[in-house]
Amino acid sequence: MPTPVETGGRFTFANWEESPVGAVDAVPRLAHAHVNNAFTGGISAAETACDYTIAYTGENLGSYSGMELVAGSVDGRKGSFVLEERGTFDAGGTVCRFEVVPGSGTGDLAGLTGSGGFTYRHGDTSVAYTFTYDVG
Repeated sequence: MPTPVETGGRFTFANWEESPVGAVDAVPRLAHAHVNNAFTGGISAAETACDYTIAYTGENLGSYSGMELVAGSVDGRKGSFVLEERGTFDAGGTVCRFEVVPGSGTGDLAGLTGSGGFTYRHGDTSVAYTFTYDVG
């Protein structure tokens, strides 16, 4: 049985586009957001496509889930895969855990499994992530 590999790096984000879903001034309320991330380190991807559904349960407080399509490489293995993300946020920042969607790996990343996460503090221009994975 292969041993999982631990890696990490940083990512930056751009083009955050958020739009309300339903009532805009109610709590709780929903929103949809699209963002592009750029990963360096163990995961290398110039521009990902990520969509979130956000549940606001208070002012700057809530949780979210989303899917992120990553095309690039993991420790030099080229291909693409999808991350399923779940997180919570407050006025200070965001905590997120993610997992590779089973069967989503392509190219050298076919059979990829793994999980990781990050903590973002408001004002950070880049975010450190960890990722533990195996390529079957």
